[in-house]
This record gives sequence, structure tokens and C-alpha cells, in this order.
Amino acid sequence: MPEVLWRALEYLKQGGWIMMPLLGFSVLMWMFILERWKVYRLLGRDDIKITGAVKAVEEGSFAGVGEGLRARLVRDYLSLRSGDPMVDSRILGQCVMGLRNSLRNRLAAIAVLASIAPLLGLLGTVLGMIETFDVISIFGTGNARAMAGGISVALVTTQSGLIIAIPGLFISGALSRRARYLENRLDEVAVILDRHIKMGGQLSPSSPEAESP
Repeated sequence: MPEVLWRALEYLKQGGWIMMPLLGFSVLMWMFILERWKVYRLLGRDDIKITGAVKAVEEGSFAGVGEGLRARLVRDYLSLRSGDPMVDSRILGQCVMGLRNSLRNRLAAIAVLASIAPLLGLLGTVLGMIETFDVISIFGTGNARAMAGGISVALVTTQSGLIIAIPGLFISGALSRRARYLENRLDEVAVILDRHIKMGGQLSPSSPEAESP
């Protein structure tokens, strides 16, 4: 383990100071990715069917409905509803909007961090080439050891930026698709619950519209 750590430190040293922001952005990006993955997994796994959501709204109880997306919508709505159908319809809309915003939370930040990484790598490339040309102007092209420092900075920073950006952009797209899928599930149950509320609870939980999984 000490040898691996030593090699990692040597690698960071070869890239120069530009490796510090690259490392920081990488850690922050992966923290956001893991947080979103955990949230989406929970929202999609521990959920209720639309029939269960309608039944919970009819009974006015959200005990034991789980932690999924539909369950959270039912829980948020029942904790705020007033009993007036028109007011409750607006309350449901506000709950849907709040959950929709929470689904998109940090996705833009992940995409930005993944996009910044190759730009920082390009900056490192430019700095490394400038350093190399400075050495050439002083010692000429005969001193390979002196030139190696600038070339190392240029190559290592470019490589690091691409290593961070490629999986980051791929996972960002996958998380965005997952968020859209959950948004569709949210919109589906919201439409049925809104009709149920406006009709004064006359939509039966066994009706075809409420049978979606």
C-alpha cells in the first residue's frame, strides 16, 4: 500500500499544480454521482403502485407506504392537504414540483465538473509546452532531462483530464436518463391523483387508470 501511495504522489507531482484542482473536481464529482445513484436506487426500489397511492389518499394515511418516489409524493401531499379539492389540487402540484426539482438536483453540477476536467487538462498541456519551450530557449534541444519536466506536465494533465471526463460524462447521461424515467413515473401518478382529488375521491383504486405498476 505505501508503494501505491508513493506512485500516486509521484504521478501528481509530475503533473504540477494543475493536478490539485483536477483531483478536487474528481472527488467532488464522484461524491455527487454516488449520492445521486443512492437516491435514485431508493426512489425506484422501495415504492408503491398507483393503486396503493390512491388508496392511501382515500384513507388519509401514509403509514408504511415506503420511501419510493410515489410514496414520498403521497406522504408530502397528505401532510399538507386542506380538504378543499381545488386547494388540494394546487398542493399536489407543489409537491410534484418539489420532488421533480429534487430529482434534478446535482445533475448539472456533475455534467459541469466532468466538462471542466478536460479543459483543465488542456490548460496543463499549454503550461507544460510553455515550460518546454522556455527550457529549449535556454539550453537548446540537447538537454533532454531539462525538457522532460514540461513534457511530463503536458502529457500527465491531459491524460488525467480525459480519465476524469470520459466516465463522468457517460455516468452523467445515465443519471439524467434515470431522472427522466422517475419524472415520468411521478407525472403518471400525479395526473391520476389530481383527477381523484378533483372528483372528490370518486376514482376507484381498482379503475384501469390506477392499475399502472
